Amino acid sequence: MHPMLRRLDDLAAHLAARPDAVALLGLGSAGAEHDRLDAHSDLDFFVVVADGAVAGYVDSIDWLAAPCSVAYSFANERNGRKALYADGIFVEYAVFTVDELARLPVSGARVVWQRPDAPAGLAECGPPPRPATPYDTVEFHLNEALTNLYVGLHRELRGERLTASRFIQSYAVDRVLALLRLSSSGAAHRRDPFDPSRRVEQAYPPEVLPLAAMVPGYRANRAAARATLTWLAERFPVDPVIGDAIRRLLVAQHPSAPRGPSVVVGVGDQRAVRPGA
Repeated sequence: MHPMLRRLDDLAAHLAARPDAVALLGLGSAGAEHDRLDAHSDLDFFVVVADGAVAGYVDSIDWLAAPCSVAYSFANERNGRKALYADGIFVEYAVFTVDELARLPVSGARVVWQRPDAPAGLAECGPPPRPATPYDTVEFHLNEALTNLYVGLHRELRGERLTASRFIQSYAVDRVLALLRLSSSGAAHRRDPFDPSRRVEQAYPPEVLPLAAMVPGYRANRAAARATLTWLAERFPVDPVIGDAIRRLLVAQHPSAPRGPSVVVGVGDQRAVRPGA
């Protein structure tokens, strides 16, 4: 048995002796798809408790330390903590009542243990995860990606490289992933409904999703924007107005750079003004 699963079983055995514990649910790679567990997995779970018991389980870690001593922990939200066991197992958990759990989006959970009188269907409680936006269409994600590139390049030119990298190499790439989800046969991979970036490398080969070009790092925002714009334009109908505006920014100089006379140069099938050619 994988050490993570054994740790959950040990926790379940301890919780079963506590009258205010109702159930233990494994999540993520410790949930229904626990065959994904490997040496780099962390352990995610929910503890379901009786009304009025949540704070005690969050504030105290005596129950958590029952199987193994806890070397490090902190409360990362009102209902949960992150912790590192002395043997190296890293856990992230939250504690809820049955009623609180029923209002949460739960996906891929697995009942590790529950009381005989616990409500049925705890692992399926809650509404399904909602899309990040109600506009889950190719048109929306395409134009979000394009405007992310546009805003990011303006911030790069202003010298705000960190926020530029987030717009260009994070937000725009998130929209690329959404476009692939809507238009690609790679949709059969084990997609994480809460984090679309999970396992995309296993779903899409580099020739389909060139992440090395789209996310080259802090100093390469223009190269990243150019790669993402090229990818979008090869697959979807890019509006020429925003497309040309992005291309002009790709060849624009930072205001502090030496400037010469502007000349008109060709950019693909488009023409743009490049200062100081």
